[in-house]
Parts: sequence; C-alpha cells; structure tokens
Amino acid sequence: MSAVPELRITLAGAERVVAEGTTYGEALQADGRSVVAARANGELRDLAARVAEGDEVEPVEVGSPDGRAIVRHSTAHVMAQAVQELFPEAKLGIGPPVDNGFYYDFDVKNPFTPEDLKRVEKRMREIVKQGQIFSRRPVSDEDALEELAAEPYKLELIGLKGGAGAQEDGADVEVGGAELTIYDNLDPKTGDLCWKDLCRGPHVPTTRSIPAFKLMRSGGAYWRGSEKNPQLQRIYGTAWESRDKQDEYLHLLEEAEKRDHRRLGAELDLFSFPSELGSGLPVFHPKGGIIRKEMEDYMRRRQGEAGYEFVNTPHITKSQLFETSGHLPWYAEDMFPPFELEGVEYRVKPMNCPMHNLIFRARGRSYRELPLRLCEFGSVYRYEKSGVVHGLTRVRGMTQDDSHIYCTREQMVGEIKSLLTFVLSVLRDFGLSEFYLELSTRDDSDKFIGDPADWDEATEALRQTALESGLELVDDPGGAAFYGPKISVQAKDAIGRTWQLSTIQLDLNQPKRFELEYQAADGSRQTPVMIHRALFGSIERFLGVLTEHYAGAFPPWLAPVQAVGIPIAEAHASYLQDVAKKARERGIRIEVDASDDRMQKKIRNAQKSKVPFMLLAGDEDIANGAVSFRFRNGEQKNGVPVDEAINEIADAIERRIQV
Repeated sequence: MSAVPELRITLAGAERVVAEGTTYGEALQADGRSVVAARANGELRDLAARVAEGDEVEPVEVGSPDGRAIVRHSTAHVMAQAVQELFPEAKLGIGPPVDNGFYYDFDVKNPFTPEDLKRVEKRMREIVKQGQIFSRRPVSDEDALEELAAEPYKLELIGLKGGAGAQEDGADVEVGGAELTIYDNLDPKTGDLCWKDLCRGPHVPTTRSIPAFKLMRSGGAYWRGSEKNPQLQRIYGTAWESRDKQDEYLHLLEEAEKRDHRRLGAELDLFSFPSELGSGLPVFHPKGGIIRKEMEDYMRRRQGEAGYEFVNTPHITKSQLFETSGHLPWYAEDMFPPFELEGVEYRVKPMNCPMHNLIFRARGRSYRELPLRLCEFGSVYRYEKSGVVHGLTRVRGMTQDDSHIYCTREQMVGEIKSLLTFVLSVLRDFGLSEFYLELSTRDDSDKFIGDPADWDEATEALRQTALESGLELVDDPGGAAFYGPKISVQAKDAIGRTWQLSTIQLDLNQPKRFELEYQAADGSRQTPVMIHRALFGSIERFLGVLTEHYAGAFPPWLAPVQAVGIPIAEAHASYLQDVAKKARERGIRIEVDASDDRMQKKIRNAQKSKVPFMLLAGDEDIANGAVSFRFRNGEQKNGVPVDEAINEIADAIERRIQV
C-alpha cells in the first residue's frame, strides 16, 4: 500500500503538511463566500487551484480590496453571459473591475435601453441562483484563436499578450499573464458548458458566491479608449460583499447626485458649458466669478505672505520650448495639435513650468536669491479625451494656481516640509480636514527621464517629508511625472469621497535641460533644484470639488451673496436698503429682495439660492433699529440690533466659518 505524497505549505504563518492534490480552498477551509480566493506567494489564485510545495498561502476575504475586485470581475462575466444570451449578435469587448464596480463593452447594433438593462439584470440573477462553476482552462494562442474566432475584439487582445498594450485600458484582465486562459461557466448539475470568456482570473468559485450586484447605466465607449476605434456600448454595474454594503454605496450615490456640481452650477447660476465653445471649456457667470475671485484673492494674500512672487506668461509658445522641457516626447497626446505661424510651429501651453524656467534663466542668479518662489494663475489647455471630460473636475481649459520654487540642494528638504505645511493649512481654510498622502514614484518602464540617482534622492526627500507629517502615506509606483516624483494630497469631502488636490513634485531634471544656474557662495556655478506645486490643482477642479463638498451651500466668505434683506411688506424695503448700505461698507455682499413676491416665497428663494444669512424687517424691527436674523438652516433670532447683525455676518466671513 503506497502512501499519498505530501506537500509542505505555510498557512497563517505556520507550516502545514497537506496531501498532494489539495486545493487552496481545501487548505484554507474556505466556504467560497467569506473567502473567495487565495493568495499564494503573493499571486492571486482560484480556490479550485492546487497547492504546490513551499507555497505561502493566505485567504482573500470577500470584503478586502482584492476580494471585491474578484467579485466584481466575476459579476462582469455573468453580465456578459446574460447579454449574449439575450442579444446573440453581441460581440465581447473588455470587462474589468473598476472602483466601486465593473463594466463590460459590447459591439451591438443598437444602444442598450433601460428596459434592456432590466432584462439583463433579471437573467443575471437567474445565472447567479443557478450556481454555475467558474472553471479555469489554459489554452495555447492557436487554440484560443480558433475557439474565439467569432469574437474579433478577443482576437485582437490575444495579439497583445505579453506586450505593453496589455497593461492598458483593462486589457490586462484578459491577457496580462504569461499564458492565455479561458474561464468556462459550467452547469453545476451536468458539467455542461454554459458560456466562456478569455480571462486571466481568478474568479469566485461559483456564481452563487456573488452576494450583491446591480446594473447602473449604459453608454458609448470607444474600443480600448481610442477615438480611432469603433464605438461600443458599455454597461456599468456595481457589486459588493453584502447587500448592506451595496445599499450604503447606493445611498452615497444618491447623495452624490444631489451634490453634483454640474447641476448645482446651473441651479445657482455659477457656471455653464456652452456647446458653442466646445467640450471641457466652461464659462463662469457673475456669481461663479465672485467665488473664483475670492479664491484667487485668498491665494494671492497667502502666497504673498509666504514670500512668493507673481509672474505672468503667455498662452501660446513655440513648440520647441516643449522639446527642451521634455514634454513633447512624453506628453504630446495630452496637448492640443500644433499650428503654424510665420513658418514656425506653435502650441497652446499645457503647463507653465517651461516658461517659469525661462524667467529664472533671464538673468544671472545668486544663491542669495534662493529659494526663489515664482507663482502664477496661469491658463493652460490639455486635450482630454471626450469620454473623460466631466464638468469642472475634468476640463480642457483650466487655470492653475501654479508655483515653481528654485532652491539649493541644501534647502530642498526644508522647503518641501514648509510647503506641505502651507498646502495643508490652505486646504483647511477651505473647510477640508481629512487627508492622506500619496507618493508617486518611477518604475522600471522607459517613460521617465534623468539619472536614477537623482530620482532616488528626490524620492527619499519626499518620503521623509510625508512620513514626518504624521499623515497616512500610500505608495503609487509608476505614477510619477516623467521628470520627477510627487506627493499628492488626497482629501475627503463631506460624504467621504476622496479627491486628489494639491501636488508637490520634486524635479532634478528640468533645471539641467534648461541649463539653469546660480552662483554659489564659493563662486562656483550650480544647478538649482526645482519644486513644482499646484495647490488647488486647478481653480476649476477645486471649485467643482468645493461645490460638491458643501452641496452648494458655501461658507459665507465664499458665498456669492452673503446676505439678503427680506422686507415683510413693501413699505419696509427702504429700511433694509439702508441696512444693506451699512453692510456693504463692511465689505458684505448683500442684496435686498424688493420683488412683488410674498415674504415666505422670498425666504424660500433665498434658501434655494443657499444664501447664508437673511435679514427680515417689519414695523417692530424698524421701530427698534433691529432686524430678524435668519440663518440658512432655518433658525432665527428676532429683534437683533442692526450693528450686531452686521458684526455677526462680518465675523463669520473673516473667520471663514461655515454656518
């Protein structure tokens, strides 16, 4: 009688002996619901896969980031199966997991309707209930080409296997591994094939392991994100580890919809997006212009106090400038096409840093001038793809509160530390208080320039600064700009969403490319360090974030109209005009509603416009030199002396508090 061969693995930090042929699911005693996959030696594996000698095995729980991604990708497969059963002519694109959900692209004759999505979701629930088994099967390139001959987009993906293109646009979920694999969906009773898809995996064990999902919407999407390719139809969905978690997310979406800055921008008459101008090119109305001016005035004052010097640069330049900076070889796809003038090629600028370098280089510089902090509210233009343009948060024309700091290497660390402190204090003044930091570094790809030693020095300086700040630090390998690493400040808004805002980039490359120099104390010529800093990111995007953070109810210092006078009757309007005159002398933006509307409607109008303060007046108020002081939330104080009311408004504005 022969003994069953045994394997040694490490499980939960302890060595275990298991029989040869044991699956990861058996080793983990996984139920396929709370634990949906395994991590073996750092690689994600199906629970049905078999362990190997020396494996270090960990469970992948359904609520972990990897677990959620596996559930979502598995749900994308279920959706694609349902679509092809209901629409047999549909050709498959790509179906990756994404933040909070998944999508799948299909080539179909007609766009999906809401009724179509209901049918697809109903069929998906039937497939989930059936408990079909996800079964992984390696295939050769030749066999895959034969099996998927009717799927032209899959054939294109097979050709990408192992290439750089496999890492982009979700293609890596299908052909990102060393070998091609197909996942068969098998009937749990008969083992018959129900459906199949090219996929790297892993997946949950069966469709019953998908706890909660919902289809959200559909829309057009170019194949692999390129406008040169056919337009497919994309269905978006969400999937979670429990119904409760999904309900929380759907509630968040409802709240986010109420706060959508595009809707609020129209309702509050702040900004608009005229089609005559083109996609991603907003215009600001007078009220939106007031908020922008307050933001800019605040930043001018803070930067002046911090030793910054304001400069100004043109909107266009010869293309050669971006050859020198390195942007054209690395950034050309994000720039608007060139145009010719007097036989010379020009471009609209996508960033301000090359022009600031020219200002530094315009004359000799001494170490005594450093750090030199140049700043500008500079308008830049970037060719964002039409599919990603989104209100103010993703535009093609924007104004950056841009700064470039030139300093010595000895000053570098201290300057970064003070800069991060400055950035966080500014964001707090705008009412944001929860942050973490992301450190974007280079990887082994060829999309970065410069000496690796310089990169190491710059990365370490940023890392130490981030760690000393006391904030959580998250690594972002490969996310650096082509010329240097960066710290990004990630801020949470009022409903818990995270936005990337301020960035600090350390650049030891552009100063060399522009041959920037300063005279050191010993008389030698040295190359300065360059720090790129965008505090808002862009004024447009930051205003979009603030609009959603405050749901349009801006704190008094930013509110376009800070107070409105509401007469109880027409006879009381002149009294409130006098009150408004006194308030304006204190710098308060106040209006008097002298319309024919009844008082209650005027109050509703002010509340709808999210005005922070209302000053009401009737006979008794006039007799006592007072007003009824009403807040945005409906609270009211009666008989408040006029000067006291004005002082309270002015104090809230000065202290930048929310009311």
